[in-house]
Amino acid sequence: MPRHMPDKAYKNDRFLDSRDGRVMRIMAEYLEPQKRLREAGIEDTIVFFGSARTLPQALAAERLAALKADNNADAAAIATAERAVEMSRYYEAAREISYRLTKWAAALSSSEGASGHRFSVVTGGGPGIMEAANRGAAEAGGSTIGMNISLPFEQYPNEYISEGLAFEFHYFFMRKFWLVYIAKAAVVMPGGFGTLDEFMEILTLVQTGKLRRKLPLLLFGSEYWRKIMQLEMMADYGTINIEDLTLFHVTDSIDEACDWLQNQLAEWAVGHPGAGLTDKVEHVGKLG
Repeated sequence: MPRHMPDKAYKNDRFLDSRDGRVMRIMAEYLEPQKRLREAGIEDTIVFFGSARTLPQALAAERLAALKADNNADAAAIATAERAVEMSRYYEAAREISYRLTKWAAALSSSEGASGHRFSVVTGGGPGIMEAANRGAAEAGGSTIGMNISLPFEQYPNEYISEGLAFEFHYFFMRKFWLVYIAKAAVVMPGGFGTLDEFMEILTLVQTGKLRRKLPLLLFGSEYWRKIMQLEMMADYGTINIEDLTLFHVTDSIDEACDWLQNQLAEWAVGHPGAGLTDKVEHVGKLG
């Protein structure tokens, strides 16, 4: 028996978890999702972004009712619960939009005789708006994907993600890559810093032409977004062109959101499945 029997480098957990093994971990977060999505027959997606804190309407109403019934509840807690009820409409909107788009995609795939999954709903995999979108797609009988991120305060994948399509990422940039890489449309619901980051990165990719394909970008909730972002001021100051404000569509209507997205996808994406993952592919280069 030889005195030294070292582990192979790719089986050395201490090395793989070290700073020197970082490039291997990054590559794993690129290659492993690619393999699983290809094997699942996922050809392209619609990505949903939004707050992880948004509650389902029934739960928000239940919590508010409990506070109002509590004689010791303070006014601030009741006000917060009332705002949660108000914001819960976005949970239900995301759920309904996802449901309708999934039904539409299923009918489309059936009429085309497609073997893969067209326009599967993908989210960041957590609670709130992410859960709502995964839930709507699951209720419509579609395959739905969750790309969760490991955080210090623990964000767990929601229960509506399809079997085998829950992913766990360490690196934000690899997670964002996979959220966008095979997406043919993006729906942005009211959210916080993370949602703003995701929206602005996609908007920048579209504005600068780094996405060769068309990527319809829908902002849902005009009152919220106009208070949070006054992008018209950027055009006034000359830091963007006024035409850049047409790179996304804003609405408060579920019907309008679904009609607009379906029309955009029918025009730009229906005849162009995939992003290099399946055999039935038209690879269009760059991030598309």
